[in-house]
Amino acid sequence: MKIAVFTGASSGMGREFVKQITEQQIFDEVWVIARRLDRLEEIKNEVNCPVRCISLDLTKQEAWDEYKALLEEHNPEVKVLVNASGYGKFGAFCDMPLDEQLGMIDLNDKALVAVTYITLPYLRSGSEVYQVDSLSSFQPVPYISVYAATKAFVLSFTRAVNSEMRHTGIKMMAVCPGWVKTEFFDRAVT
Repeated sequence: MKIAVFTGASSGMGREFVKQITEQQIFDEVWVIARRLDRLEEIKNEVNCPVRCISLDLTKQEAWDEYKALLEEHNPEVKVLVNASGYGKFGAFCDMPLDEQLGMIDLNDKALVAVTYITLPYLRSGSEVYQVDSLSSFQPVPYISVYAATKAFVLSFTRAVNSEMRHTGIKMMAVCPGWVKTEFFDRAVT
């Protein structure tokens, strides 16, 4: 079974990646992952292939275990992995609650690394990995300091692992858009 896996698929860039990639490639099934199951269910009406909706909070170890178990159970060939889960918060570092800052690190970095690592055994030559990153990854950015730092991590991690996997035929890319009007801003600005 050939599949594509999308995290952060309930909205924004993740949801748009689902639509665009399923128009360009054919899969036996698409796995969409996010916390909001109702939003994931809507995707079934937006693409022309079977969709498996998986409600997981990727900041939690048990979510990674559940995702790993699904892969082990179905043993698919993952043709495309898109890690689009993430969020940012605007504000001065010293004024923002610690739990918000650590939450960005947990989702933007730890979850991305976990999902990538867990998915790796199911990727084959020709598979593609898209790590949704940001222009903020290229320099320190005041008032979104932790967010920018998490994205700098994603860029560095992606470049390094892509180099390590060069001989496998698996391609990994950090996608670094500028500001895009999505639900990202609903959460980022409070």
